Order: sequence, then C-alpha cells, then structure tokens
Amino acid sequence: MNAGVVKTYGNLSKPNRAGIKPVSITVSIVEDDAPVRGVLAEWIRGADGFKCVGVHANAEAALCALPQEKPSVVLMDINMPGMSGIECVRRLKPQMLGTQFIMLTVYDDSDHIFKALSAGATGYMLKRTPRAELLDAVKDVHAGGSPMSSNIARKIVQSFQRFNSVPPADPDNLSPREREVLELVSRGYLYKEIAESLHIGLPTVSMHVRRICEKLHVRSRSQAVAKFMHISNAAVAK
Repeated sequence: MNAGVVKTYGNLSKPNRAGIKPVSITVSIVEDDAPVRGVLAEWIRGADGFKCVGVHANAEAALCALPQEKPSVVLMDINMPGMSGIECVRRLKPQMLGTQFIMLTVYDDSDHIFKALSAGATGYMLKRTPRAELLDAVKDVHAGGSPMSSNIARKIVQSFQRFNSVPPADPDNLSPREREVLELVSRGYLYKEIAESLHIGLPTVSMHVRRICEKLHVRSRSQAVAKFMHISNAAVAK
C-alpha cells in the first residue's frame, strides 16, 4: 500500500439528491507504519460518509484514546512495537461493545486470523486491499457484516473442514433465500455485494445470516460457512 494508490480511486459516495449530508461512519486507525497510517487517514478523510476521529502509532496509545474517541469502526494493525493489535482488541472490546474492529494486516495465516477473531475482531482484511474495497468493508462491518478478504474467508473454511466433530444440522431447515445468502457468504461475498446480488437491503442480509446461525446451531458466520461446506461435501460423497 502506498500513497500513489490513493489517486487511483474516485469518490465512492454519490451526492444526496436532497442535499442532506449523510451521517458519517467514525473511524479510528491504529498503525505503526507512518506512510501507511497517512494513506489510511487520507482515504478515510477523503471519502464521503466517513470521518476519521483518531490516528494512533501503537496499541498503548490506542488503549487510552479509543474509549474517548468512541469510533464506530477501528482499523487495527497486528504487528506493532510493544503490545500487538490482537491484544489491544482483546482489552478494548469488553468496554467498547458498540465498536467494530477490523484487523488490517499483512498476515494471512490461520493462527493470526483465529486469534484476532477470538479476541473480538469482526473483520479481517489484508493491507493490499484496494481503497474502494476497504471502504466497502468499513461500511459492511458498520451495517452488521463481518468483512474478510476472499482468501481469508477461504482459509477459515478450510480450517473448519479439518475438524471432523461438526455437530449435525438439518440443512432442510433453511429457506431458499437463506440458502442463497449462505452460498454467497461461503464464496466470500461482502454483505453489500450479497444485498446487490439478491436485490435486498443490508439489514435483510444481516437478518438472514442471524437466522442461518440459529438454524444451524452455530455462533458465527464463519461457523455457518464451515457447517454449510461440511453438509455440501457430505451430500456429494453420498
């Protein structure tokens, strides 16, 4: 990621025809690399519908500042001098339940992914993610989604497939629409992309995912995808 990338993308948000300024999504950034930190801040400040409320060079500074800033979304690096971003999220999440944490990192291994999600992160994106996709991910997590780079979602699915102790579930309990949503989720689609593909609203997508989790007796989108893949593979094997 570099500053030159910023110039390759235009304004993401279309002007409001009524002339009413939309409510901004407040974002804080925690990143130790100064050039990357600057680019991320410029991306957020330069996009309609977003407001950068804090920029921090390390986790220790973020621990003190974020509870006061109360951002809607935090973009959190993992590998920083001193405390890691994962530990920072683990300490902050209990006192910032309304804030969504997206890990923005170079690490794409399963160990870092699961530790981050277990600590309380809601999304996991790679630093090479383009500006438009990253801003969509912030919108997605703010709307109730769990954005992940497509290869990250695939790694999660593969990790769950390694376990043979997947509790039984009846896929017939899912409605046709729920099956469509789960299929797109399993392919790494963002909630926004699912909404556009199925011509439904973001809240409707979130509602379907919640019902899918309830019916499959799982606690997260990733577990729902893992169980879906397990059921699909079992059906093919028969």
